[in-house]
Amino acid sequence: MVRENVGLGHRRLRILDLSEKSQQPMVDPELGLTLVFNGCIYNFRELRAELQTKGYRFFSEGDTEVILKAWHAWGEECVSRFHGMFAFVIHERDTGRVVMARDRFGIKPLYLAQVDGALRFASTLPAIVKAGGVDTSIDTEALHNYMTFHAVVPPPRTILAGVSKLPPATIRVYGRDGMFKDHRYWDPAYHRRPEDRAVSREEWQERLLDALRIAVKRRMVADVPVGVLLSGGVDSSLIVGLLAEAGQTGLMSFSVGFEEANGEKGDEFVYSDLIAAHFGTDHHKIFVPSADLMGALPGTIAAMSEPMVSYDNVGFYLLSKEVSKHIKVVQSGQGADEVFGGYHWYPPLVNSNDVVSDYGRAFRDRSHETLSTQLSEKAFVRSDVSGEFLAEHLLRKGADTPVDQALRLDSNVMLVDDPVKRVDNMTMAWGLEARVPFLDHELVELAARIPPDEKLRDGGKGILKDVARKIVPSEVIDRKKGYFPVPQLKYIDGPYLEMIRDVLGSQKARERGLFRQAYLERLFSRPSDHLTPLRGSELWQVGLLELWLQEQGV
Repeated sequence: MVRENVGLGHRRLRILDLSEKSQQPMVDPELGLTLVFNGCIYNFRELRAELQTKGYRFFSEGDTEVILKAWHAWGEECVSRFHGMFAFVIHERDTGRVVMARDRFGIKPLYLAQVDGALRFASTLPAIVKAGGVDTSIDTEALHNYMTFHAVVPPPRTILAGVSKLPPATIRVYGRDGMFKDHRYWDPAYHRRPEDRAVSREEWQERLLDALRIAVKRRMVADVPVGVLLSGGVDSSLIVGLLAEAGQTGLMSFSVGFEEANGEKGDEFVYSDLIAAHFGTDHHKIFVPSADLMGALPGTIAAMSEPMVSYDNVGFYLLSKEVSKHIKVVQSGQGADEVFGGYHWYPPLVNSNDVVSDYGRAFRDRSHETLSTQLSEKAFVRSDVSGEFLAEHLLRKGADTPVDQALRLDSNVMLVDDPVKRVDNMTMAWGLEARVPFLDHELVELAARIPPDEKLRDGGKGILKDVARKIVPSEVIDRKKGYFPVPQLKYIDGPYLEMIRDVLGSQKARERGLFRQAYLERLFSRPSDHLTPLRGSELWQVGLLELWLQEQGV
């Protein structure tokens, strides 16, 4: 749809109001507003009722029209009223302004590029590149981030110099002249209020359980069935338990597993089976032989809006492929580790006197000095831009302790451009919508107030485990931390090694010249010896980047 100098397009996944009345771009001629929207506003019915008391009339039954009316009624304040995940763009007919907004955790993406005096935007980076004319040279500061934060490139940058992304929790308003202003509308404080000091452990648990129940219930809003991605860990098991407690029947759950490699087991079916049997879900197990894994990698890489090194990507991609044959919406457990202190780098920060250095030692893939020996001279930036980024974000005001500082950084930055993006990209590749109750913003605001020692107890996520014991079997709670293991991509060998060797030895890779040849030769000589502090393969990290660039035609 084109009006004056603005063109909007949309491809719809029907979750709410399955009729044509909620098709997009949505035009409200009475208000003079046109909208494209990706995501879901879980409290749209409550907002709709409030707007009706203000005299607004509705022609559809979904959440899309609620955004239009909410913008007209409340302006920039409307986003603070939304419970949900969203990226939307509104064009105002009468003022010529264009409004863009992204949800608090950036669950839904919004990419931008300036091309020939025009602004191009899309839900995926490849869509912007596909249209041509974009500067696809490598952003060397973003490359520094990619190699330092295991592929996380914080906003507004992307790995491509000509493409940026709107930061989460941001609303941007463009004037008719193309100038814009940003407003960050959500930035939770990680500190204890005076009244929090008197709150007992039991009371924190009660508040958390209430917040979790609300978060899970909100994400059941749909005109189609909602299932669960069940890894068998505490987080996804708790979601299943809370849904069962709320009376959800016929719940479909889905798990994925892989062949073992190097003695490392490739599935956690024993735990997901236990939960499925305990709560009586309609459970589906997907086992992926090695031969199928290799065949799925091109599709997985093509589905990435940005290069992402986590081995989980192919797991979520194949899982989503199977799930999408049954349902269109699932709940998933992403975010619990970042919100409730589940990672191993949090406990050492308790007594830290230098949070930037201590966090960096645990989290950074390599130091600035080491990176200088791995990147080519033209691809290396002289200043430690990643270290400067960490210092800026860790030390800003609003967090009481080093652990609070790290949790805030991980929840508001790292989570956005790794686990959240990974799940959204891989599910949406198959027309599947993933909802993440642990990122309910009211739940996160509560968690930010809970003292860090309540989170770090019991090997991490202590208070969440306390709550889980009221709902799910203890065998799932008292187990070693799990994930979607894909050992073939951690211990690169055989056809995977040849694939990486071919792509890094290709003419395109040589012309790009991002890495020093001596570094690549060291990686190829002993791939399993070169793992990052977080146990990721360095060879997969550099190979995946080149695979992604070539997949995008860069």
